[in-house]
Parts: sequence; C-alpha cells; structure tokens
Amino acid sequence: MNNMNRRTFIRNSLLATASVSALPQLGWTAPKPTDRVRGANEDIRIAVVGFNGRGQSHIDGFRKIKGVRIVALCDVDQTVLDKAVKIFADRGEPVEAYRDIRKLLENPDIDAVSFATPNHWHSLCTIWAVQAGMDVYVEKPISHNVWEGRQAVEAARKYGRIVQAGTQSRSSYGIREAFEWARAGNIGKILRARGLCYKRRPSIGKVDGPQPIPPSIDYDLWCGPAPKEPLMRKRLHYDWHWVWPTGNGDLGNQGVHQVDMCRWALGVNELSPSVFSIGGRLGYEDDGTTPNTQIIFHDYKPAPLIFEVRGLPSASDSSKMDNYRGAGVGIVVECEGGYLLIPNYSSGIVHDKDGKEIKKFSGANDHFENFIQAVRSRKSSDLNADILEGHLSAGLCHTANISYRLGRKHSPEEIRDAARNNKDVAEALGRMEEHLAANQVDTKKTPATLGAVLKMNPRMERFAENAAADELLTRNYRAPFVVPAKV
Repeated sequence: MNNMNRRTFIRNSLLATASVSALPQLGWTAPKPTDRVRGANEDIRIAVVGFNGRGQSHIDGFRKIKGVRIVALCDVDQTVLDKAVKIFADRGEPVEAYRDIRKLLENPDIDAVSFATPNHWHSLCTIWAVQAGMDVYVEKPISHNVWEGRQAVEAARKYGRIVQAGTQSRSSYGIREAFEWARAGNIGKILRARGLCYKRRPSIGKVDGPQPIPPSIDYDLWCGPAPKEPLMRKRLHYDWHWVWPTGNGDLGNQGVHQVDMCRWALGVNELSPSVFSIGGRLGYEDDGTTPNTQIIFHDYKPAPLIFEVRGLPSASDSSKMDNYRGAGVGIVVECEGGYLLIPNYSSGIVHDKDGKEIKKFSGANDHFENFIQAVRSRKSSDLNADILEGHLSAGLCHTANISYRLGRKHSPEEIRDAARNNKDVAEALGRMEEHLAANQVDTKKTPATLGAVLKMNPRMERFAENAAADELLTRNYRAPFVVPAKV
C-alpha cells in the first residue's frame, strides 16, 4: 500500500463506513489482483470467520487441500474461538485469533477469507474483504437481501477478487451433465423445475421477555448490520434463521441450494419477472417469524420455477418427512417424456413417464478446491459458483419472501380461489393442504398467508410500481456496519 498502511485504512474507511469513492482522498489504492497472488509452490493463507456450525466444514475442507494453510480464525463467541484455537495449537498449527472481522482484515498476511457467519453478515463481510484485497469464499445465501447481494457482486468485479458462493452442487459434474442432457430435449421439453425442502423444523419455543446474552458473545458484533434488539428467543445461535432481521427462513437456508439447482436446470440468469408465495408458520406458535410451510412460484418462461417448504413431519404422529417423486430435499425437473430427479448434491436420475429409471449421472469435484484453483489462476471464470450465481439464486429466495411478507392471511377458500387459474400452484396447494391436515392444522382457525403477486424488472432488480416491495429489497443498516452505496 502507498502512504497509508492497512490499519489506518480500516480505521478511516471501514469503521467510519466511508464510501470507496472517498478512498483516493485518503491516499489508499485498492491492491491489484496480482498483489496477493502466491506462486505455484507457495501456500494460500486462509482465515475462517464463523465456525460454530457450517464453518467447521470450511476448516476441515481447507485443511485437507495441499498448499493451503489456515492462519487465522475469527468468531464473536470467545468460547467457540478459544476452543478452535486450542485444537489448532494441539496439532501444532498456530493461528491468529480475532473476534472482530475488521481487525482480521488489517492483517496483510492473509490471502483469502472464508465466511460462515449468520446470513445478515455475508454481504458486508464479502465487500469489506475484497476492498481489503482478499479473495472470498462465502456461504449461502450470499446476502440477506437483494440489494446488498448486488453490491457484493459489484465489489468483487471492481477489485478483481475471486469470490465463490457456497452452493457446492455447482461443483458436481454429474448434475451439470444431467441438466445439459435434459435441456437438449432428451426427455422432451422441460415443463417446470420444482425444488423441495421437506426438512423437519420443530418449534423454537416462546419466551415471555428478553433473554440473557451468553457472556462469551460480543452481541454488538454478532448483530452487526442488523438491529441490536433484545434477544426474544430461547437460543441465540442457529434459531436466528427463523426471524427476519437475521435469517431468511428455510427457503433462504437449506432451500437456496435447491433454488440454485432449479435455476441452473432452467438455464435462466436473472431474477424472475413475476413471483408470489403462499404459506405460513403453521402447526405451532413460537418466537419464529419466517414460514415453515411455503409454496413459491417464479414465473419464468417457458417453464416456471416452483418451490415447496415443509418443516412439519408427514403426519402429526410420525417422525418421517414427506417426499415428492423420491425427493425430500432435492429437485425434480419435469419434462414431457419423464422427469429428472436430483436427490442430493452430486447425482441425477432420469425416469420415464412410468417412473422407471432410464439413465443416471453422478460425480462431483471438491468445491473448496475449485475456489483455491481459481485463486491461483486469477480467473473468476474458473469458479463453479461465482458470486453472481450466488446472488441470483439468493435473490430468488428474497423476492419470494418479500411476496410472503407483503401478504395477508386468508381463508382456505379464498386462497384456493386465488390459485385456481394456475394449475401448477393449484396442484401444489392441494398437496400442501393434505400435508397440513395430516398434521392436524386447521387453516380455518390458523389461516395461511396469500402473498402479493409481484412484477419485477429483472435487469434493474426492482419491482414494478411497488414501493413497499422495493423497500424490502434492502434494509436500514446499523452504523458502523453499513453496506456502502458505492463499493
């Protein structure tokens, strides 16, 4: 860096949330992509941020790659951080420990950062890291809302950084070949791509007042860009998925993987021109606010993308989950002559109209290794899940949730009437009603929500003449954790 070291830059720009347009006046120039490139025989030095859950897989994944060293760890929970640092030390692998991501970004000896924080931190972490000259692997969904996801894409492009989204099915050559085969018309025209997230999500309970923050956690840092509000649920960790300020429901949690595969199958590379959602948090009353039962319809032409979320079991007296054509968490690409089932992250099975298996595709490469290969080549085109792919798939989750959040509760008859002219939605709604009845949910007493039908300009990533929907494309950020308007 010239005239200004990294520490001064972080203090003056990140902590003060100055826009990058002001950086020339501060005398700082963003590192060129080649500034951090390691030679073929040199190690890529990685930091992992957030590892109380999925981040542990990041640690395990990067540790096994030759030529990669984890040199730093960051977590706002001191207990979690200390435990991980000790594990590394006991293996003879010393790492630097941080609680504050901004301090980590001051370290000039880190080449890339891997983020597995809660969703509300993903985009801001990514933007800050690429501004500091680092490459990024960021977990799905890469954003908490549409606008900040696009800002992360723009930042990655501006600073020439390699940014991989954590949608690992993109590294499956089996799935890629299956989609190419289906799009070539081998089982007729594609009629629809249906994603499924039938995954048990029990009640998170209900509290009668603010809960204590665990003393090991820096709650200000944990909240980051989200409002710093009293904790109104039993568990801080993980259950943040089920409240809007920090999570995106199971659609944006597990479901974003399958949404991504559906979009990949259809070959569409922009947000949908129209979306609506039906659903609710049904079967129990708790402190969660995101739906546990949901139908989403993205009106792509000529074939739509349909998604279904079910957090309740197959019946109230069962521990099993529903499935659709053999998939509980997966996708089904329905075609004129049969269907393609993607039941996991690495394989595809083709069936004819009678359900007979006629062809199979399988095989996958390592998603973390793919990221490291692109870090070395300096070609974002080498990534299997470039940040743009992550943004678009996350965006489809966000726009569907906006439809839901702008909706109103209606009687079962009113919802059926609204769906009657869309055979795909009517069919999915009929099965959803059967599912709820099996769980003894009476939607006359606890009605579902009929979401708003939203039209969108996909190129602009704005809704058509709907100010209320446009407001939910972004959020009010809490200083100093502000996603910059100019990256």
